[in-house]
Amino acid sequence: MEQILHLFLTILNLLLIVGCCVVFTNAVEHLGKAYKLNEGAVGSILAAVGTALPETIVPLVAIIGAYVAGTDVEAGKEIGIGAILGAPFLLSTLAMFVTGAAVIVFSKMKKRQPEMNANYTVMFRDLKFFFVSYTLAIVAAFIPVQPVRYIIAAGLICYYLFYVFRTINCSHAASCEHSEIDDLLCSRIFNCYNIFVIWFQAIISIAALIVFSHFFVEQIKFFAYVLSINPLILSLILAPIATELPEKFNSVLWVSQSKDTLALGNITGAMVFQSCIPTAIGILLTPWIFGEESLVNIGLVYISTIIIFLDLYKDKKFCPKMLLYCGAFYLVYIVYIVSDIIANTVKPIGIG
Repeated sequence: MEQILHLFLTILNLLLIVGCCVVFTNAVEHLGKAYKLNEGAVGSILAAVGTALPETIVPLVAIIGAYVAGTDVEAGKEIGIGAILGAPFLLSTLAMFVTGAAVIVFSKMKKRQPEMNANYTVMFRDLKFFFVSYTLAIVAAFIPVQPVRYIIAAGLICYYLFYVFRTINCSHAASCEHSEIDDLLCSRIFNCYNIFVIWFQAIISIAALIVFSHFFVEQIKFFAYVLSINPLILSLILAPIATELPEKFNSVLWVSQSKDTLALGNITGAMVFQSCIPTAIGILLTPWIFGEESLVNIGLVYISTIIIFLDLYKDKKFCPKMLLYCGAFYLVYIVYIVSDIIANTVKPIGIG
């Protein structure tokens, strides 16, 4: 009965996160319009950072919360590392797959064109920044000198600030025209529309996302204990699904409106953020040592991202079908994890 209750709470958290996505997506579009930013900056900075906050909070909650509450610190660190590594993996595989599938589905429903009209320059820039920052974060795990690791962590934070500066600077130089957007949801409640109401809606939706992400971490701990599974494995798969839902559902919403630069910038911008800020937290607060499960995860991130990068470099545009292929790498990892769990659970009976 207790397991059923926790399963219900997990599903409820996911539904609430989806609802928050709708509210946040609405607010971030109005923020971009208010500050005269083009869709590239809105997707890669405002939307990506806002929706990436939950997965940044998850490792902090898991690690620091374990110290404060006096619970299993090692489990907290495992969940933290899993959540940090799982986010770029899920973005470069499942999130891309969902976006590509959404384009195909909506085009079949005659709600949009089958071709994607994302800004090539914005996407290409994001992926190049991601390759550099992600590689630095991974290399840090193989450097035994702690002060050098701290320097890399600080460098990743500075690198992200440089990325934000470049993105916003390019945004002001580009066209700031926006597609038609829906009315601000909070303006209906307060019967007024100004920058304070827009920020209020954005902050409230982000706060709700953080709270529901915290509850989801607790569910991961519960099921890891009940199923006797390494919490790192569960967090590599389950934590990103909850915390990355904003990116995926925001992108689906924007794809349905043919706002492809917002949709894909939301994902690629989040990839840059995830490879800089959460990894810096991991380097500073955890042992930052990778086991076999983590290394396979990292390898699949590189393969998936390189495929997207080369396709983008060749055709100067995103191909929905190519995005579908990225989902195969997520499936490969799930099969690998399940096989590993079964192999470690079913022990051969010795003779003698």
